[in-house]
Amino acid sequence: MATPKRPLSPFMIGPYYRPQLTSMLSIAHRATGVLLSLAAFVLAGWLLAVAGGSEGFDRFTALAASPLGQAALLLVLFSLIYHLLNGIRHLLWDIGWGFEIPRVYATGWIVVVLSVVLTALVAWLAWNAGVPA
Repeated sequence: MATPKRPLSPFMIGPYYRPQLTSMLSIAHRATGVLLSLAAFVLAGWLLAVAGGSEGFDRFTALAASPLGQAALLLVLFSLIYHLLNGIRHLLWDIGWGFEIPRVYATGWIVVVLSVVLTALVAWLAWNAGVPA
């Protein structure tokens, strides 16, 4: 009897399963969590630069104001907003609300759209306030 070639895990995106909104949001939630953990180390570096005096602080500020630093800050801002909104969605699931498939997809798209809109809004406000974002 031949054994069929089946995937070992249902989380194998690719040849066996096509990507769905729910799986992509789950992966994005994990990725943004990892990115925010790494950003915490950068925040600690900024605090050390502040404590180290004006020379270290000026270097850190120049790096944050560079195009690469601005892109990194924007990515961290998006990660923070997305992770927060998707975390609220998960909290609603914890109380038993939103498990119906149409509602799962609707709240997923709400998280995606609000993340983009709020990131753009906060970045625009920071830019107009003169804060590098």
